[in-house]
Order: sequence, then C-alpha cells, then structure tokens
Amino acid sequence: MSTTTVQEVRDAADALVAAFAEGRVDDYFGAFAPEATFVFHTTPQRLGSTAEYRALWRQWEEQDGFRIVGCVSSAQLIQPFGDTAVFSHDVETRVATHAGEETVHERETVVFARAADGRWSAVHEHLSARTTA
Repeated sequence: MSTTTVQEVRDAADALVAAFAEGRVDDYFGAFAPEATFVFHTTPQRLGSTAEYRALWRQWEEQDGFRIVGCVSSAQLIQPFGDTAVFSHDVETRVATHAGEETVHERETVVFARAADGRWSAVHEHLSARTTA
C-alpha cells in the first residue's frame, strides 16, 4: 500500500468532507466527477450524475430550507486499489430545514478514482443509516 496514495486520497476525502460540513456547495460538488453516481437511503432511486444530485440538492434547499450546519467524520478507512480507492467512514451530520435542526447518524462509502491529471475525484457515494449505541 502506497503511503503517498493513501495520503492523496485522505486529502481528497478531507476536502470533500470539509466542503460539505462548511456548506461550501460548489466545492462539495466539485469534488465529484460529472459521471459520479449516488445511492442514498433517503432517496428511492440511484442518482446517475453529479448534476442530478445537485438538482435534487437545490430542490431540498428551495422546498425544505435545507442546509448543512456541520458534519463530523470518524472511523475513517482508506483502501487503495491501483487508480481507485474506497473511503468509508461514520458521519454525524447536523442539518437544518424549515422544521428545525436535527443530527443524522450515517455510514458513508465514497469511491475515488485518479484522473488523468493525477487528481482524485469521487466517482460514487453510498450513504446508509447508522444506529447509535
């Protein structure tokens, strides 16, 4: 396992999580390849592109007043496989809507792929509910 690869993926994952946690929506979506796919336990269908996910995000903002208040990542694991890597972690996200604020506990897996320019982009995200002890 290359420590350089692991650090590059960690940097890409940290940037993605920080952008999400800080509500920097353009930076967050910029961490994903245009053709990335998304599977969320809160959404009945797989989202087939970053543009499709971004449109859904805008709908949440407009209809529900959705915004991220904060996010904490823990139990991180990075598994490199050549020019791809799997990043999994537990997330505790504080969200706000017109209904108020709530904390959501989830597990997330993000698959990263190294682009031709050497940059690591997220190409798939899977989010599932996590029970808390």
